[in-house]
Amino acid sequence: MNTVEKAIWYIEGHFSGGITLDDIAASAGLSRFYMSRAFAAVTGCSVSGYIRGRRLSSAARLLSEGAPDILCVALGAGYNSHEAFTRAFRDQFGMTPEQVRAQGHVENIPLVEAIKMDETLVVNLEEPRVVAGKPLLVAGLGARYTCESSKAIPSQWQRFAPHIGYIAGQVGDIAYGVCCNSDDENNFDYIAGVEVRDFSEIPDTFSRVRIPAQKYLVFTHQDHISTIRSTFMTIWGNYLPESGHEVADAPNFERYGPEFDPRTGNGGLEIWIPVKS
Repeated sequence: MNTVEKAIWYIEGHFSGGITLDDIAASAGLSRFYMSRAFAAVTGCSVSGYIRGRRLSSAARLLSEGAPDILCVALGAGYNSHEAFTRAFRDQFGMTPEQVRAQGHVENIPLVEAIKMDETLVVNLEEPRVVAGKPLLVAGLGARYTCESSKAIPSQWQRFAPHIGYIAGQVGDIAYGVCCNSDDENNFDYIAGVEVRDFSEIPDTFSRVRIPAQKYLVFTHQDHISTIRSTFMTIWGNYLPESGHEVADAPNFERYGPEFDPRTGNGGLEIWIPVKS
């Protein structure tokens, strides 16, 4: 059982109560920083989003079975008012609690079921290189994502690709996909960019990030870009917890060298994970 499986087991046994990210992290022997990132990398959703979905799904089943008091159901799901519960319920399912109770079933709403880990997605990793990374200035197109909305990152690269080679002060021909400014909900900024000498001539429409000198574990992803999630899942869910390395609170990034072909998605890339010395 890897660390994320331990976290899921703990959540499934306690989501009806007042559990916190600290509780879940402790159950898996991780820091809250690492827990939020590992959970998102392996499951594709945030810890809080999963707990919210499980609580509301349990509430939906109770309502479909005719629960007479919606406020009691709301309180049991962790909401202090009928209004707050109705708003969250509608955002999750597109229906009100009253509508679900009236129809008497949940066949037409997307319930969040307990996650079952798919071990077929775990891949064999080459042993990573340990690299003392130099400071980097990266400029490019940036966007803020949730776990769910991050599926739009490929279209972000499509918009950025025509700029490569035409950015003032660009250094070399390597592109970077930088993840930074993440929070406990695992919302994060993603910048599709290139290294630049300085930011003085970068247009206002571009995002900028300073990456300090940092120790990294550098993993190689050699397969098609569409399978990168399996590599991330294996890194965060299996390799890092067993490695003894402590992940640093710093930007991590994908490094796309000249061997990567953006037209086909082939050629391979590197994943740079910051770790503490």
